[in-house]
Amino acid sequence: MRVSTHRSDLLRFALLFSALYLAFGVASPFLPAFFSSRGLAPEQVGLALSLATTIRLLSGPFAGRLADRLHALRAVLAICTAMAGLMALGLVPAQGFLLLLVVSLLHAAMLAPTTVLADALALGAASPPGVVRPRFEYGWVRGAGSAAFIVGSLVSGQAIGALGPTAILVLQAAFLIIAAVTTLLVPELIVSREGEPAGTQPLETTASILDLVRMPAFRRLVLVAALVLGSHAMHDSFAMISWNAAGISTGVGSILWSESVAAEVVVFLGLGPFVLRHVKPEVAMAVAAVAAVLRWAVMAHTSDVLILALIEPLHGLTFALLHLSCMRVLAAIVPRALAATAQAVYATLGIGATSAVLTLLSGSLYAQFASRGFWAMAALAMAALPVIWALHRARTRPLIETVT
Repeated sequence: MRVSTHRSDLLRFALLFSALYLAFGVASPFLPAFFSSRGLAPEQVGLALSLATTIRLLSGPFAGRLADRLHALRAVLAICTAMAGLMALGLVPAQGFLLLLVVSLLHAAMLAPTTVLADALALGAASPPGVVRPRFEYGWVRGAGSAAFIVGSLVSGQAIGALGPTAILVLQAAFLIIAAVTTLLVPELIVSREGEPAGTQPLETTASILDLVRMPAFRRLVLVAALVLGSHAMHDSFAMISWNAAGISTGVGSILWSESVAAEVVVFLGLGPFVLRHVKPEVAMAVAAVAAVLRWAVMAHTSDVLILALIEPLHGLTFALLHLSCMRVLAAIVPRALAATAQAVYATLGIGATSAVLTLLSGSLYAQFASRGFWAMAALAMAALPVIWALHRARTRPLIETVT
């Protein structure tokens, strides 16, 4: 009976993540083109996208904290997802820069908390209090999301050709409404003292983001993620530009990019969970960091297509394995009463803000050094290694003190 329940929860979360990431896939890559089709100048498009990023950094932690205080992660997720779908539909008839800006900011504010709340719910269901081994692998549902993102992007590209740019918003709204309904089917996060991570404070004292930030292991975890995942900023912004400048066609560049996403799915679904069943998360983080150093060093050194084809699949390690490892540690060190808040701080203030800053710096790096600017990204990934060791010490020190 328990196995049947576990499989049922796994299926429900897989459906939730698939619907969410289908919604992201159909719209995210093409949203700038939609704004341009409404007559916005490039400067206005840039302003709208940058303000949307800013609002996400605020709304994510706010919604996460609200969900934790109300002990209602599922309800907050359902409301945010449904409202994001309505805002996507609201963009369809919107005309003029001011109205498009206002609706797009509301859309971004509602969309930002969805992934962090879904992650908190999935991790809670996969590793409930007192359970040593996960009931199911978080990577399986996250991998389903990545695969759905690819499908969404492909479907959206065809829909735009047939129906125009507004099709992406109608599709996103439909998938978000489906995700909102699916949210009501997944189990709520149960908060109790049973099985809480060792050394956590009583629930009534862990009531704010400051309490979370005071945890040494959490601070180091966020820093590791910021350094390794943040080092992807230059690749995400300038890889295609760099490849085109080296004579690599957009078609070949798309294949290289698809390789990296396919590797991400493989690691989420199979390789990552297998590795984490046999080694500590910090070891997997170190592997991811070293893979990132190698990846960026190669990109700084050469634009040979065959070599790039060999190193792009390292994305499965540099992103997916790192993320899975961080999620494994996050579930182990954070009290469940702060699960959504921790996810929001990790994803938005830690990774999101860092990536935004590094993306801005990447422009200057590429302008001055071209592809050699990737050496700076390699240095960032290298800097994560001593932090990973510090994280390991922070996690093991309470155990050592208990034994002594």
